[in-house]
Amino acid sequence: MKSTIRTVSAALLASVCATAAFAEPTVALMEGVFPAQGDNPVVEAGTFESECGWTIGMSAFGVNANTWTVQVASESEAEAERHECIDKFILLDANLNQNKQVADIEDLIAQGVDAIIVQPVTSTSANASMEKAVDAGIPVVLHTGRVETDAYTTEIQGGAEHFGKVMGDWLVENVGNDGRIWVLRGLAGHPEDTNRYHGLQQALEGTNVEIVAEEYGDWQYDRGKSVCETLYLNNPDVDGIWSSGADMTRACVDVFKQFGAEIPPISGEGNNGFFGQWIADGFQSISSEYGPNQGAAGVRAAVALLEGEELYKHYVYHPEGWGLEKAKQYYRDDLSANVWWPSELPEETLQRIYGN
Repeated sequence: MKSTIRTVSAALLASVCATAAFAEPTVALMEGVFPAQGDNPVVEAGTFESECGWTIGMSAFGVNANTWTVQVASESEAEAERHECIDKFILLDANLNQNKQVADIEDLIAQGVDAIIVQPVTSTSANASMEKAVDAGIPVVLHTGRVETDAYTTEIQGGAEHFGKVMGDWLVENVGNDGRIWVLRGLAGHPEDTNRYHGLQQALEGTNVEIVAEEYGDWQYDRGKSVCETLYLNNPDVDGIWSSGADMTRACVDVFKQFGAEIPPISGEGNNGFFGQWIADGFQSISSEYGPNQGAAGVRAAVALLEGEELYKHYVYHPEGWGLEKAKQYYRDDLSANVWWPSELPEETLQRIYGN
């Protein structure tokens, strides 16, 4: 039996309808993802409908940028395998290179793919090539990074400002109005980093919280550890840490433990290794949700368009932060530190890739 997005659970579909009662269509792309409020055009039913036998292409900004991006690729490929109508799924890695992303998307257009999924390297790196795809009649699905053009068919955006503000609001509550904080940013120039930082700035408005150090850790453990070691050696007097990604959070926690120091309040993310640290050491934290299953949602959006479904142009992903008890529900000691939650990977795949 053909697998389609209609197989999403009835509970999830009911949740979509209840949370956005105004919304038609009611395609369920991913738990926690809803149509954006305000001006939100609809892609009319049948616009991109195509017979089975599709080729779907994906331009990733950097598959090996960190452990999260590796899993996004796995989630995307696993979702593509669930759909019998997808004959071929082409995943191209821009490797954080803007010129490579342009070439990748133009290559997919030349191959005559039926849909293209884009994770932009920067807010402008994919604009011109996405416009060429749209002009060629190819639907374009955008996620995990905003662009400075409307030349795409539908987008699923993780609400980077929301992500950063959830962590920022929590940190202000825990360090007080006059707290001193470090800021660990992600990849310089990437729209997700820029917008998460904007969310932090929103949280700090009207407070006297002082950013005493701000560095880029590239969303990587090794780079994050080097940054945190330097910050600690230069000035360990810090009340809290805003970290844009869990690999950097894990690294900073390890640095404080390495120096035998008390771990200050520090923001985290839905990463299995971080959850294990949090549970074991009991420091103060919050986990902003940014699931790698956005990769699966992107494939589902492409499938919906090719099946002739209606979709909104703009979808948002604004989940609440997770506390320690929810982290305990997801943590798996039989899997490695490199798994990210929530995930839609089959158990067999989780064990094969991440099993201890």
